[in-house]
Formats: sequence, structure tokens, C-alpha cells
Amino acid sequence: MKEKDLHIDGIDKIILKNLMEDARAPILSIAREVGISGAAIHQRLRKLEKSGLIVGSKFVINPKVLGYKTLAFVGIFLDAASTYKEALKRLKEIDEVVESHYTTGNYAIFAKVLCKDNEHLMEVLNKQIQGIKGVSRTETFISLDQQIERQLKI
Repeated sequence: MKEKDLHIDGIDKIILKNLMEDARAPILSIAREVGISGAAIHQRLRKLEKSGLIVGSKFVINPKVLGYKTLAFVGIFLDAASTYKEALKRLKEIDEVVESHYTTGNYAIFAKVLCKDNEHLMEVLNKQIQGIKGVSRTETFISLDQQIERQLKI
């Protein structure tokens, strides 16, 4: 389904809002709220998944509970753009790298890294990321606090 073919009505918006707030919200309680059957809710969800608007659901683990208290963003400079694919392949092998973006601007890659503490971060940077062939240098930003985390409003 193409983007232009997707039509989201008020009922879809209510369904999405409820599930974005709590992915485990009971379908029947949402159905009662909008005045349609649970089966109709499931059909609408399938339509939204097929359109590509909904790309799955997942449980979110709190990394701090597991002892990962240092969150950093690492700007990665590459020697040449041609080393990007190999560098990305190697970054995927580093468990602490939880997100990466190929970017414009100063960095070729901007990565989100979770570590237990600053010492752990230093090991990941020095022994793993900076050891990747093609990485010329890195610039690290440690997050002191996350104030905003949200999805787009529907």
C-alpha cells in the first residue's frame, strides 16, 4: 500500500493513541471506547500494519536495571565514504551500540551507545569502535539526563 492510499480516520487515531500509550491495552476496552467490535479493531490494526504505518511492537527494557547507567552518543569520522559498509558491519557486532545513523554534517555515523559506566564506555571506544578499519576518530557526548522520549503524535 502506498502512503497516498492510507487513510486514517478518527477511530484509527483513537486505536493508535491507546496502543502507543500502552501496547498491552486490552483490545476489547478500546473497542468499547470507540463503539465497535474487537474483531473490527483487529481488522483496522492489520490494515495499518499492511500499510507500513505500524512496524511492530516490542517490550522496552530499562537498561539501568541491568546496570547500564552511561548513555553516550558517538560521532564517528571515517577515512573515506567507501569504508562505511564495513564500519557499519563491525559496529553491528558491538552489543553496546544500540542505534546508528548515517548522517550528513561532520560525522559519517552517529551512534547511540549504552555502557555500565564511564570506564566501560572508554573500553568500548578505545578497544572496539576506534579499532574499526576506516574509523579515523570519534567524538563522544555523554547524556546526563533524557528529558524527552516520545513518538510522533497521530
